[in-house]
Amino acid sequence: MNDKLSRIKVFIMDVDGTLTDGKLYIGENRESFKVFNVKDGLGIKLLINEDIIPVIISGRSSKIVLYRAKELGIKEIYQGVKDKIKIFEFLKKKYNLCNDNFAFIGDDLNDLPLMKLVGFKFVVKNASKELLDIADYVSKYNGGEGAVRDAINFIIENRKKI
Repeated sequence: MNDKLSRIKVFIMDVDGTLTDGKLYIGENRESFKVFNVKDGLGIKLLINEDIIPVIISGRSSKIVLYRAKELGIKEIYQGVKDKIKIFEFLKKKYNLCNDNFAFIGDDLNDLPLMKLVGFKFVVKNASKELLDIADYVSKYNGGEGAVRDAINFIIENRKKI
């Protein structure tokens, strides 16, 4: 397992249900709200210090996500994505990497096609059964409750430095 972790160069994150609790908060003026866990945020900064590229790929679009990503130093942000594999293939070419160089954390069926391709598969504790069945690591935490930080800690603590 350490060998698989040592190959990770890019860490892809889903947003709704992974970085957030998956609930949609909508105000009376139709403005939307998302709640992010500060522990996940610090984890992302630790990941950057390990020279691993954090990436957000989300099926929904939100100015809030863009703001939070920029605040954390995430440069690769893709929103409103229907086919996450297209972004994955683009990133492979951009960074001249292979599938084994990618880790992904997700929570639901729309994450499954990409999950099947990456070198290391993380899921939140409350992920759908189909993702739980193929995960390399199941977080101790639900989405939005520190699952991303848990996955990042697992990478940092267990990978071999090359």
